[in-house]
Amino acid sequence: MRSALLERQRGFRAPPGLVADGRDMGTVVFPDAVLKVFLTADVQTRAQRRYKQLIDKGNHANLAALSRDLEERDKRDAIREVAPLKPAADAVSLDSSGMTIDEVVERILKEYGQRTGK
Repeated sequence: MRSALLERQRGFRAPPGLVADGRDMGTVVFPDAVLKVFLTADVQTRAQRRYKQLIDKGNHANLAALSRDLEERDKRDAIREVAPLKPAADAVSLDSSGMTIDEVVERILKEYGQRTGK
């Protein structure tokens, strides 16, 4: 099952390229990508962002529960046998905790430009 999914995911790689988001994109799915960014934020920041998303959509949310769930997911994903959560050896680590979306995009585009000369 995983191999079929992996093949399908890799099939999306076509000019002019793509931006892929996932916990194993840089280590398993696209290990030869020009740029790999291991995007992180502290648990509280991620919980607050998710809380805002849910509330903005009119859904009920509990900040403490979200925080706890994210922490548990991180732990599970870090120790799982298949495609554990970890940065690729050549990934740029970027902690977005204190950054806006625009700042994150700017930083990633700058890194891409440095690597490709574009």
